[in-house]
Amino acid sequence: MLLDQFRVGPYLNFTYLVADREGGHGVVIDPSYGIDPVLEAIDVRGVRVEYVANTHSHQDHWAGNQEVRARTQAKVVAHRLAPLNPDLPVDDGDRFKVGSMNFEVVHTPGHTKDSVLYVFEGHVATGDTLFVGECGRTDLPGGDPGELYDSLQHRLLALDDALVVLPGHDYGTTPTSTIGRERQENYTLQPRTKEQFLAFMRE
Repeated sequence: MLLDQFRVGPYLNFTYLVADREGGHGVVIDPSYGIDPVLEAIDVRGVRVEYVANTHSHQDHWAGNQEVRARTQAKVVAHRLAPLNPDLPVDDGDRFKVGSMNFEVVHTPGHTKDSVLYVFEGHVATGDTLFVGECGRTDLPGGDPGELYDSLQHRLLALDDALVVLPGHDYGTTPTSTIGRERQENYTLQPRTKEQFLAFMRE
């Protein structure tokens, strides 16, 4: 599998180019501002991009959608609640295939109503639900700390510890992590009741 991580735009966004091989079928995850390095890599590596997959509908995670679509004719994947008019609207548990790669959708509302994770080939793209050492904020429109608690504790932490975490921003001490490492080290994931988490998020 080919996996390139690009830090682009003014907000330390991570955009990902994933393909089953050089010259194979691929997907771009969360194309942000300043997408030119990703477009160049698509050309250099000969990737046939089939989908643009957005983890949620904040603009810094889809600002490059149209540029990628114009270059590749890729279809947009996003949660069915996302106001992005996706070509492939998805919901929790849905699956789609890109070349030889299998992707599964996990709906994780909290940062936004339409936040999702994409689990694929030993990796999980977490968008702004989970960062390395942190979790997403809930004080923006659509944010809900109670929903984020449920998403983190009952959906994200139910995933395999070995999955490599691909966050939506370069906010941590390392550009990637694993579910197991975050379970142990991320202070936002430590055992709390929902009431304790709500108080924690208010602080």
